[in-house]
Amino acid sequence: MNNKIYLCIDLKSFYASVECVERGLDPFKINLVVADPTRGGGAITLAATPAIKQLGVPSRGRIYEIPKDIEYITATPRMTLYMQYSAKIYSIFLKFVSCEDIHVYSIDESFLDITSYLSLYKMNAKQLAKTIIDEIYNVTGITATVGIGTNLFLAKVALDITAKHAKDFMGYLDEDLFKQLIWHHTPITDVWMIGPGTANRLAALGIKDLYGVAHYDEKILYKIFGVNAEYLIDHAWGKEQTEISDIKAYRPSSNSISNSQILFEDYNYKDAYLIMKEMVETNVLQLTEKHLVSNHISLFIGYSKNIIKPTRGSRKITNTTNSYRILLEEFKLLYKKVVNPNYPIRQIAISFGNVIDEIYEQYDLFADYDDVEKEKRVQKALVDIRSKYGKNAVLKGMNFYDKATQRKRNGLVGGHNA
Repeated sequence: MNNKIYLCIDLKSFYASVECVERGLDPFKINLVVADPTRGGGAITLAATPAIKQLGVPSRGRIYEIPKDIEYITATPRMTLYMQYSAKIYSIFLKFVSCEDIHVYSIDESFLDITSYLSLYKMNAKQLAKTIIDEIYNVTGITATVGIGTNLFLAKVALDITAKHAKDFMGYLDEDLFKQLIWHHTPITDVWMIGPGTANRLAALGIKDLYGVAHYDEKILYKIFGVNAEYLIDHAWGKEQTEISDIKAYRPSSNSISNSQILFEDYNYKDAYLIMKEMVETNVLQLTEKHLVSNHISLFIGYSKNIIKPTRGSRKITNTTNSYRILLEEFKLLYKKVVNPNYPIRQIAISFGNVIDEIYEQYDLFADYDDVEKEKRVQKALVDIRSKYGKNAVLKGMNFYDKATQRKRNGLVGGHNA
Protein backbone atom coordinates (compact mmCIF):
# COMPACT_ATOMS: atom_id res chain seq x y z
CA MET A 1 0.00 0.00 0.00
CA ASN A 2 2.79 2.43 0.91
CA ASN A 3 4.41 2.01 -2.51
CA LYS A 4 1.27 2.68 -4.53
CA ILE A 5 0.99 5.67 -6.87
CA TYR A 6 -2.36 6.77 -8.30
CA LEU A 7 -3.45 9.44 -10.74
CA CYS A 8 -6.85 11.12 -10.58
CA ILE A 9 -7.38 12.79 -13.96
CA ASP A 10 -10.12 15.37 -14.48
CA LEU A 11 -11.09 16.85 -17.85
CA LYS A 12 -11.26 20.55 -17.11
CA SER A 13 -14.76 22.06 -17.66
CA PHE A 14 -15.34 19.04 -19.88
CA TYR A 15 -18.63 19.74 -21.67
CA ALA A 16 -17.77 23.42 -22.17
CA SER A 17 -14.26 22.53 -23.37
CA VAL A 18 -15.65 20.09 -25.93
CA GLU A 19 -17.97 22.78 -27.26
CA CYS A 20 -15.03 25.18 -27.55
CA VAL A 21 -12.89 22.59 -29.36
CA GLU A 22 -15.72 21.97 -31.80
CA ARG A 23 -15.88 25.73 -32.49
CA GLY A 24 -12.13 26.30 -32.61
CA LEU A 25 -12.26 28.46 -29.46
CA ASP A 26 -10.08 28.68 -26.36
CA PRO A 27 -12.10 27.85 -23.19
CA PHE A 28 -9.63 29.89 -21.12
CA LYS A 29 -10.47 33.02 -23.13
CA ILE A 30 -14.08 32.53 -24.27
CA ASN A 31 -17.19 32.89 -22.12
CA LEU A 32 -19.37 29.85 -22.87
CA VAL A 33 -21.95 27.87 -20.93
CA VAL A 34 -23.59 24.58 -21.82
CA ALA A 35 -27.36 24.83 -21.34
CA ASP A 36 -30.59 24.23 -23.22
CA PRO A 37 -31.79 27.71 -24.30
CA THR A 38 -35.29 26.40 -25.06
CA ARG A 39 -35.75 25.91 -21.31
CA GLY A 40 -35.66 29.66 -20.69
CA GLY A 41 -33.89 31.49 -17.92
CA GLY A 42 -34.40 28.63 -15.47
CA ALA A 43 -32.21 26.28 -17.55
CA ILE A 44 -29.31 24.78 -15.62
CA THR A 45 -25.81 25.52 -16.90
CA LEU A 46 -24.34 22.02 -17.12
CA ALA A 47 -20.84 23.42 -17.62
CA ALA A 48 -19.00 26.71 -17.93
CA THR A 49 -15.60 27.57 -19.40
CA PRO A 50 -12.75 28.57 -17.06
CA ALA A 51 -12.95 32.06 -18.57
CA ILE A 52 -16.53 32.70 -17.47
CA LYS A 53 -15.93 30.97 -14.13
CA GLN A 54 -13.30 33.61 -13.47
CA LEU A 55 -16.15 36.13 -13.68
CA GLY A 56 -18.06 34.32 -10.93
CA VAL A 57 -20.37 32.16 -13.07
CA PRO A 58 -20.58 28.60 -11.64
CA SER A 59 -20.93 25.39 -13.62
CA ARG A 60 -24.22 24.35 -12.08
CA GLY A 61 -26.14 27.61 -11.84
CA ARG A 62 -29.14 28.91 -13.75
CA ILE A 63 -29.10 31.03 -16.90
CA TYR A 64 -30.95 33.88 -15.20
CA GLU A 65 -28.22 34.05 -12.56
CA ILE A 66 -25.56 35.09 -15.10
CA PRO A 67 -24.96 38.86 -14.78
CA LYS A 68 -26.51 40.83 -17.64
CA ASP A 69 -23.25 42.63 -18.42
CA ILE A 70 -21.41 39.40 -19.31
CA GLU A 71 -21.42 38.43 -22.98
CA TYR A 72 -21.33 34.69 -23.50
CA ILE A 73 -22.13 31.84 -25.90
CA THR A 74 -24.84 29.32 -25.01
CA ALA A 75 -24.12 25.81 -26.33
CA THR A 76 -26.96 23.29 -26.40
CA PRO A 77 -25.94 20.05 -24.61
CA ARG A 78 -24.75 17.25 -26.90
CA MET A 79 -24.33 14.25 -24.63
CA THR A 80 -23.53 11.82 -27.44
CA LEU A 81 -20.64 14.04 -28.51
CA TYR A 82 -19.31 14.26 -24.95
CA MET A 83 -19.48 10.49 -24.62
CA GLN A 84 -17.51 10.13 -27.85
CA TYR A 85 -14.79 12.44 -26.52
CA SER A 86 -14.76 10.55 -23.21
CA ALA A 87 -14.37 7.23 -25.04
CA LYS A 88 -11.50 8.68 -27.10
CA ILE A 89 -9.77 9.81 -23.91
CA TYR A 90 -10.27 6.38 -22.33
CA SER A 91 -8.53 4.89 -25.37
CA ILE A 92 -5.60 7.23 -24.64
CA PHE A 93 -5.42 5.88 -21.08
CA LEU A 94 -5.23 2.38 -22.55
CA LYS A 95 -2.10 3.37 -24.50
CA PHE A 96 -0.32 3.75 -21.16
CA VAL A 97 -2.20 1.63 -18.62
CA SER A 98 -4.12 -1.66 -18.66
CA CYS A 99 -7.91 -1.50 -18.23
CA GLU A 100 -7.51 -3.44 -14.95
CA ASP A 101 -5.69 -0.40 -13.55
CA ILE A 102 -8.29 2.18 -14.63
CA HIS A 103 -11.43 3.14 -12.71
CA VAL A 104 -13.77 5.50 -14.56
CA TYR A 105 -15.30 7.60 -11.79
CA SER A 106 -17.48 9.74 -14.08
CA ILE A 107 -17.64 10.86 -17.71
CA ASP A 108 -14.90 13.43 -17.03
CA GLU A 109 -12.86 11.89 -14.21
CA SER A 110 -10.84 8.68 -13.86
CA PHE A 111 -8.40 7.01 -11.48
CA LEU A 112 -5.29 5.25 -12.81
CA ASP A 113 -2.99 2.97 -10.82
CA ILE A 114 0.42 3.71 -12.37
CA THR A 115 2.50 1.90 -9.73
CA SER A 116 3.83 -0.86 -11.98
CA TYR A 117 4.27 1.37 -15.03
CA LEU A 118 6.86 3.82 -13.69
CA SER A 119 9.76 1.38 -14.06
CA LEU A 120 8.40 0.22 -17.43
CA TYR A 121 8.45 3.75 -18.86
CA LYS A 122 11.48 4.82 -16.80
CA MET A 123 9.55 7.86 -15.57
CA ASN A 124 8.55 9.28 -12.22
CA ALA A 125 4.88 9.91 -11.42
CA LYS A 126 4.83 13.53 -12.58
CA GLN A 127 6.57 12.71 -15.84
CA LEU A 128 4.09 9.94 -16.69
CA ALA A 129 1.13 12.12 -15.63
CA LYS A 130 2.34 14.95 -17.85
CA THR A 131 2.88 12.56 -20.77
CA ILE A 132 -0.73 11.35 -20.46
CA ILE A 133 -2.36 14.77 -20.13
CA ASP A 134 -0.22 16.13 -22.98
CA GLU A 135 -1.44 13.27 -25.16
CA ILE A 136 -5.05 14.04 -24.20
CA TYR A 137 -4.56 17.67 -25.24
CA ASN A 138 -2.74 16.82 -28.49
CA VAL A 139 -5.39 14.32 -29.60
CA THR A 140 -8.58 15.99 -28.38
CA GLY A 141 -7.74 19.61 -27.52
CA ILE A 142 -9.06 19.05 -23.97
CA THR A 143 -7.02 20.32 -21.02
CA ALA A 144 -6.79 17.85 -18.13
CA THR A 145 -5.78 18.31 -14.51
CA VAL A 146 -4.24 15.53 -12.46
CA GLY A 147 -3.89 14.69 -8.80
CA ILE A 148 -1.10 12.29 -7.83
CA GLY A 149 -1.30 10.44 -4.55
CA THR A 150 -0.06 7.41 -2.67
CA ASN A 151 -3.66 6.21 -2.32
CA LEU A 152 -6.96 6.90 -4.10
CA PHE A 153 -8.12 9.41 -1.50
CA LEU A 154 -4.91 11.44 -1.63
CA ALA A 155 -4.96 11.46 -5.44
CA LYS A 156 -8.51 12.84 -5.41
CA VAL A 157 -7.73 15.47 -2.76
CA ALA A 158 -4.57 16.45 -4.66
CA LEU A 159 -6.74 16.99 -7.73
CA ASP A 160 -9.51 18.92 -6.00
CA ILE A 161 -7.47 21.17 -3.74
CA THR A 162 -3.96 21.53 -5.18
CA ALA A 163 -3.88 20.60 -8.88
CA LYS A 164 -6.70 22.86 -10.04
CA HIS A 165 -4.80 25.90 -8.76
CA ALA A 166 -1.33 24.88 -9.99
CA LYS A 167 0.23 26.36 -13.13
CA ASP A 168 1.00 22.90 -14.52
CA PHE A 169 -2.44 21.56 -13.47
CA MET A 170 -0.78 18.87 -11.35
CA GLY A 171 -0.75 18.26 -7.61
CA TYR A 172 0.91 15.62 -5.43
CA LEU A 173 0.13 14.37 -1.93
CA ASP A 174 1.54 11.68 0.30
CA GLU A 175 0.56 11.30 3.94
CA ASP A 176 3.20 13.74 5.20
CA LEU A 177 2.36 16.44 2.65
CA PHE A 178 -1.32 15.86 3.37
CA LYS A 179 -0.78 16.80 7.01
CA GLN A 180 1.18 19.91 6.01
CA LEU A 181 -1.15 21.16 3.26
CA ILE A 182 -4.62 19.77 3.97
CA TRP A 183 -5.00 19.29 7.72
CA HIS A 184 -5.93 22.93 8.30
CA HIS A 185 -7.63 23.54 4.95
CA THR A 186 -11.09 25.11 5.09
CA PRO A 187 -13.85 24.82 4.19
CA ILE A 188 -13.76 21.15 5.09
CA THR A 189 -16.40 20.47 2.41
CA ASP A 190 -13.64 20.90 -0.21
CA VAL A 191 -12.42 17.48 0.91
CA TRP A 192 -13.77 14.55 -1.08
CA MET A 193 -16.76 12.77 0.52
CA ILE A 194 -17.39 15.40 3.19
CA GLY A 195 -20.73 17.04 2.44
CA PRO A 196 -22.59 19.85 4.23
CA GLY A 197 -24.41 17.42 6.53
CA THR A 198 -21.16 15.91 7.81
CA ALA A 199 -19.58 19.36 8.06
CA ASN A 200 -22.50 20.65 10.14
CA ARG A 201 -22.28 17.74 12.59
CA LEU A 202 -18.53 18.26 12.89
CA ALA A 203 -19.05 22.00 13.45
CA ALA A 204 -21.40 21.18 16.33
CA LEU A 205 -18.42 19.45 17.95
CA GLY A 206 -16.22 22.49 17.31
CA ILE A 207 -14.37 20.76 14.46
CA LYS A 208 -13.69 22.88 11.39
CA ASP A 209 -10.88 20.99 9.62
CA LEU A 210 -9.36 17.51 9.25
CA TYR A 211 -6.76 18.24 11.93
CA GLY A 212 -9.67 18.59 14.32
CA VAL A 213 -11.11 15.25 13.18
CA ALA A 214 -7.74 13.48 13.50
CA HIS A 215 -7.29 14.65 17.09
CA TYR A 216 -10.86 14.24 18.35
CA ASP A 217 -12.10 11.49 20.66
CA GLU A 218 -12.81 8.54 18.33
CA LYS A 219 -15.48 7.12 20.65
CA ILE A 220 -17.56 10.28 20.23
CA LEU A 221 -17.07 10.25 16.45
CA TYR A 222 -18.25 6.63 16.25
CA LYS A 223 -21.25 7.48 18.43
CA ILE A 224 -22.28 10.29 16.07
CA PHE A 225 -21.30 8.86 12.66
CA GLY A 226 -21.56 5.12 13.28
CA VAL A 227 -19.55 2.91 10.92
CA ASN A 228 -18.86 5.92 8.67
CA ALA A 229 -16.58 7.28 11.40
CA GLU A 230 -13.95 4.73 10.29
CA TYR A 231 -13.69 6.33 6.82
CA LEU A 232 -13.80 9.84 8.29
CA ILE A 233 -10.96 9.11 10.72
CA ASP A 234 -8.85 7.30 8.10
CA HIS A 235 -9.27 10.18 5.68
CA ALA A 236 -8.37 12.69 8.40
CA TRP A 237 -4.98 10.95 8.57
CA GLY A 238 -4.69 10.72 4.78
CA LYS A 239 -5.27 6.95 4.75
CA GLU A 240 -7.36 4.87 2.34
CA GLN A 241 -7.41 1.06 2.23
CA THR A 242 -9.43 0.62 -0.97
CA GLU A 243 -7.61 -0.05 -4.24
CA ILE A 244 -8.88 -0.11 -7.82
CA SER A 245 -8.86 -3.92 -7.75
CA ASP A 246 -11.24 -3.79 -4.77
CA ILE A 247 -13.61 -1.48 -6.66
CA LYS A 248 -13.66 -3.75 -9.69
CA ALA A 249 -14.27 -6.83 -7.52
CA TYR A 250 -17.13 -5.23 -5.58
CA ARG A 251 -20.62 -6.63 -6.12
CA PRO A 252 -23.46 -4.88 -4.25
CA SER A 253 -25.61 -7.09 -2.02
CA SER A 254 -28.73 -5.37 -3.33
CA ASN A 255 -29.34 -3.37 -6.48
CA SER A 256 -31.58 -0.50 -7.43
CA ILE A 257 -32.65 1.41 -10.53
CA SER A 258 -33.13 5.14 -10.07
CA ASN A 259 -34.28 8.11 -12.10
CA SER A 260 -34.30 11.80 -11.20
CA GLN A 261 -35.18 15.10 -12.83
CA ILE A 262 -34.60 18.73 -11.94
CA LEU A 263 -37.52 20.48 -13.60
CA PHE A 264 -36.93 23.68 -15.56
CA GLU A 265 -40.01 25.40 -14.20
CA ASP A 266 -42.36 25.09 -11.26
CA TYR A 267 -44.80 22.19 -11.55
CA ASN A 268 -48.07 21.88 -9.71
CA TYR A 269 -49.25 18.70 -7.98
CA LYS A 270 -51.09 17.34 -11.03
CA ASP A 271 -48.41 18.08 -13.63
CA ALA A 272 -45.64 16.68 -11.43
CA TYR A 273 -47.61 13.43 -11.18
CA LEU A 274 -47.44 13.22 -15.01
CA ILE A 275 -43.66 13.47 -14.85
CA MET A 276 -43.54 10.75 -12.22
CA LYS A 277 -45.65 8.48 -14.45
CA GLU A 278 -43.19 8.95 -17.31
CA MET A 279 -40.28 8.19 -15.00
CA VAL A 280 -41.93 5.03 -13.69
CA GLU A 281 -42.42 3.81 -17.26
CA THR A 282 -38.77 4.52 -18.08
CA ASN A 283 -37.61 2.49 -15.09
CA VAL A 284 -40.06 -0.32 -15.80
CA LEU A 285 -38.71 -0.70 -19.33
CA GLN A 286 -35.19 -0.90 -17.88
CA LEU A 287 -36.37 -3.71 -15.63
CA THR A 288 -38.00 -5.45 -18.59
CA GLU A 289 -34.94 -5.08 -20.80
CA LYS A 290 -32.63 -6.50 -18.12
CA HIS A 291 -35.07 -9.26 -17.05
CA LEU A 292 -35.31 -7.88 -13.52
CA VAL A 293 -38.08 -7.37 -10.98
CA SER A 294 -38.48 -5.23 -7.85
CA ASN A 295 -40.53 -5.22 -4.65
CA HIS A 296 -39.48 -1.89 -3.14
CA ILE A 297 -40.14 1.69 -4.30
CA SER A 298 -39.10 5.13 -3.10
CA LEU A 299 -39.99 8.71 -4.02
CA PHE A 300 -38.26 12.05 -3.39
CA ILE A 301 -39.84 15.47 -4.03
CA GLY A 302 -37.95 18.77 -3.94
CA TYR A 303 -39.88 22.04 -3.87
CA SER A 304 -39.29 25.32 -5.69
CA LYS A 305 -36.68 27.60 -4.08
CA ASN A 306 -36.58 25.21 -1.10
CA ILE A 307 -39.59 26.99 0.42
CA ILE A 308 -40.20 23.82 2.40
CA LYS A 309 -37.96 20.86 3.08
CA PRO A 310 -38.03 18.01 0.53
CA THR A 311 -40.44 15.19 1.25
CA ARG A 312 -39.75 11.54 0.68
CA GLY A 313 -41.05 8.08 1.32
CA SER A 314 -40.52 4.43 0.51
CA ARG A 315 -42.42 1.20 0.87
CA LYS A 316 -42.07 -2.51 0.31
CA ILE A 317 -44.82 -3.86 -1.93
CA THR A 318 -46.52 -7.25 -1.90
CA ASN A 319 -45.62 -8.08 -5.51
CA THR A 320 -42.12 -8.72 -6.88
CA THR A 321 -42.66 -7.53 -10.40
CA ASN A 322 -41.78 -5.36 -13.40
CA SER A 323 -45.42 -4.66 -14.28
CA TYR A 324 -45.92 -0.99 -15.14
CA ARG A 325 -49.57 -1.15 -14.11
CA ILE A 326 -48.83 -2.60 -10.67
CA LEU A 327 -45.78 -0.44 -9.97
CA LEU A 328 -47.51 2.76 -11.12
CA GLU A 329 -50.44 2.05 -8.80
CA GLU A 330 -47.99 1.66 -5.90
CA PHE A 331 -46.26 4.92 -6.84
CA LYS A 332 -49.64 6.64 -7.06
CA LEU A 333 -50.35 5.69 -3.44
CA LEU A 334 -46.87 6.81 -2.37
CA TYR A 335 -47.25 10.09 -4.28
CA LYS A 336 -50.48 10.91 -2.44
CA LYS A 337 -48.79 10.13 0.88
CA VAL A 338 -45.52 11.98 0.27
CA VAL A 339 -46.26 15.07 -1.82
CA ASN A 340 -47.44 18.36 -0.34
CA PRO A 341 -49.98 19.63 -2.93
CA ASN A 342 -49.76 23.24 -1.72
CA TYR A 343 -46.26 24.04 -2.99
CA PRO A 344 -44.68 24.11 -6.48
CA ILE A 345 -42.41 21.17 -7.29
CA ARG A 346 -38.95 21.46 -8.86
CA GLN A 347 -37.32 18.04 -8.40
CA ILE A 348 -38.53 14.44 -8.61
CA ALA A 349 -36.56 11.26 -7.99
CA ILE A 350 -37.82 7.69 -7.97
CA SER A 351 -36.11 4.39 -7.26
CA PHE A 352 -36.87 0.69 -7.52
CA GLY A 353 -35.05 -1.21 -4.77
CA ASN A 354 -34.33 -4.88 -4.10
CA VAL A 355 -33.89 -5.42 -7.84
CA ILE A 356 -33.38 -9.13 -8.59
CA ASP A 357 -33.61 -11.57 -11.49
CA GLU A 358 -37.12 -12.09 -12.89
CA ILE A 359 -36.99 -15.78 -12.01
CA TYR A 360 -37.92 -14.56 -8.52
CA GLU A 361 -41.06 -12.82 -9.81
CA GLN A 362 -43.90 -13.25 -7.33
CA TYR A 363 -47.48 -11.98 -7.04
CA ASP A 364 -50.08 -11.79 -4.30
CA LEU A 365 -53.51 -13.39 -4.43
CA PHE A 366 -55.11 -10.26 -5.92
CA ALA A 367 -52.94 -10.12 -9.05
CA ASP A 368 -54.46 -11.16 -12.38
CA TYR A 369 -51.83 -13.44 -13.94
CA ASP A 370 -53.33 -13.26 -17.43
CA ASP A 371 -53.22 -9.45 -17.39
CA VAL A 372 -49.67 -9.54 -16.08
CA GLU A 373 -48.53 -11.86 -18.87
CA LYS A 374 -50.21 -9.71 -21.54
CA GLU A 375 -48.58 -6.61 -20.15
CA LYS A 376 -45.18 -8.29 -20.07
CA ARG A 377 -45.47 -9.13 -23.76
CA VAL A 378 -46.35 -5.52 -24.56
CA GLN A 379 -43.44 -4.20 -22.49
CA LYS A 380 -41.03 -6.62 -24.18
CA ALA A 381 -42.29 -5.46 -27.60
CA LEU A 382 -41.76 -1.82 -26.58
CA VAL A 383 -38.21 -2.58 -25.50
CA ASP A 384 -37.46 -4.34 -28.80
CA ILE A 385 -38.94 -1.56 -30.94
CA ARG A 386 -37.21 1.22 -29.05
CA SER A 387 -33.92 -0.66 -29.10
CA LYS A 388 -34.11 -0.95 -32.88
CA TYR A 389 -35.70 2.36 -33.87
CA GLY A 390 -35.02 4.74 -30.98
CA LYS A 391 -36.69 5.66 -27.71
CA ASN A 392 -39.24 7.93 -29.40
CA ALA A 393 -40.33 5.27 -31.89
CA VAL A 394 -43.31 4.38 -29.67
CA LEU A 395 -44.83 6.97 -27.37
CA LYS A 396 -47.88 7.16 -25.14
CA GLY A 397 -50.49 9.89 -25.13
CA MET A 398 -49.14 11.27 -21.86
CA ASN A 399 -45.80 11.98 -23.55
CA PHE A 400 -47.48 14.63 -25.73
CA TYR A 401 -48.89 16.77 -22.93
CA ASP A 402 -47.37 20.24 -22.71
CA LYS A 403 -45.79 19.55 -19.33
CA ALA A 404 -44.39 16.11 -20.30
CA THR A 405 -40.60 15.86 -20.56
CA GLN A 406 -39.77 12.28 -21.54
CA ARG A 407 -40.10 12.78 -25.32
CA LYS A 408 -37.49 15.53 -25.22
CA ARG A 409 -35.25 13.72 -22.74
CA ASN A 410 -35.24 10.67 -25.02
CA GLY A 411 -33.51 12.77 -27.66
CA LEU A 412 -30.72 14.05 -25.41
CA VAL A 413 -28.40 11.07 -25.84
CA GLY A 414 -28.03 9.42 -29.28
CA GLY A 415 -30.48 7.00 -30.85
CA HIS A 416 -32.58 7.09 -34.01
CA ASN A 417 -35.45 9.06 -32.60
CA ALA A 418 -38.53 9.39 -34.77
